[in-house]
Amino acid sequence: MNSGDLLISNRDGAFEVTVSGRANFEYAVPLRDIARKPEMIRSIKIDLSACQAMDSTFMGVLTMLSVALRRTQITVELCNASEHLVASLRGLGVQKLFKFTTANLTQGNPGAATGKAVSQLDLAETVAEAHKELAAENSANAEKFAAVIQYAEEDVKKLRSDGKN
Repeated sequence: MNSGDLLISNRDGAFEVTVSGRANFEYAVPLRDIARKPEMIRSIKIDLSACQAMDSTFMGVLTMLSVALRRTQITVELCNASEHLVASLRGLGVQKLFKFTTANLTQGNPGAATGKAVSQLDLAETVAEAHKELAAENSANAEKFAAVIQYAEEDVKKLRSDGKN
């Protein structure tokens, strides 16, 4: 991931995220961190106009974000998603969690690049959490991602016992 591939802007709880390139597990960690604090979110718009593809971890974290916000009645707005990206979410049965729009981001502030170093433990935890969320949201995903979840959980255990944060 290049430092400019994921830009996050937050103005008093109104989050705007711009995603460029191929959104993968590395892109997912900063969004997972936001999903863990739903009480801080008033709204969230994610511009996917420059996003070429999303891996299952990234889609799982989008799902995690949406599920975390469900209790607050806030919907994750995916802006300018290509038909390919919508089809990817549909293929996992999670498209219903999002509001799809053609809106442009409004804050004018391009946001802060999230190119900070991410630990192997954070990556492994994110992969495990994201795929568990996909499985919880759509039972058809449970079998599809069972091996990924198992491998990621084993990786988390190993990294924790090795003390590699």
